[in-house]
Amino acid sequence: MSSSQTVVPQVDPGPSHRAVAPAWHTIVILVVLFGVSLAGAINHGLSPRGHAHGRAIGYVVVMIVEWIMVAFIWYGVSRRDLRISDLVGGSWARPIAILRDLGIAIAFLIVSWLVLGGISYLLKVVPNEAIRNLFPHGPAEVVLYLMLAATAGFCEELIFRGYLQRQFTALTRTAAGGIILQGVAFGVSHGYQGWRYMVVIAVFGVLFGLLVQWRRTLRPGMIAHFVQDGVGGLLGSHLPKHIL
Repeated sequence: MSSSQTVVPQVDPGPSHRAVAPAWHTIVILVVLFGVSLAGAINHGLSPRGHAHGRAIGYVVVMIVEWIMVAFIWYGVSRRDLRISDLVGGSWARPIAILRDLGIAIAFLIVSWLVLGGISYLLKVVPNEAIRNLFPHGPAEVVLYLMLAATAGFCEELIFRGYLQRQFTALTRTAAGGIILQGVAFGVSHGYQGWRYMVVIAVFGVLFGLLVQWRRTLRPGMIAHFVQDGVGGLLGSHLPKHIL
């Protein structure tokens, strides 16, 4: 090699900018998400209409679908020698770490409620019949609903923030692109709640994405997601319809 030649170093894009699965795999995930969302929008909810146990069946069906998607994500990322724990990130080596993430989750929810409250006011968002039908009634439904909230906390954070955010970041080559696109996908995937709620949920998804970008772990977001869905559903089931 002559002295006049210049060696150009290869730039490592970093793990956050590398795709964690093949492109076809992401397309399948998106098709399933949007297909389920479209079915919910047509059905005006998660429950089969006219069925005596429609709400409970709806909870179970959603849990099954979300865990199947997580299994499919595991299959996709394993092709890149990654594990589910790599997508989750962080660790709870000591009890103080759990308390720290719990505190972060609560603070995140308080800030998010303020932001989303303002957006909801501007869009004149009010809970619709599909959302009211989602709330549990009776001990059996409460147990299933809390299981659904826990499933959503883990699975949806893994799907949208652990997987899609990384895939979209790799596609756009920017963290902002990954955060925004996964937020949009998060909103679009909740078609049964109507377009106004989809906008609010998309913003919520962006806020979750910012939290993950800051903490480099899904753990606080998973806790916040479970608390938001679980507490919100339990409280909503006891409020009069004219308030909702």
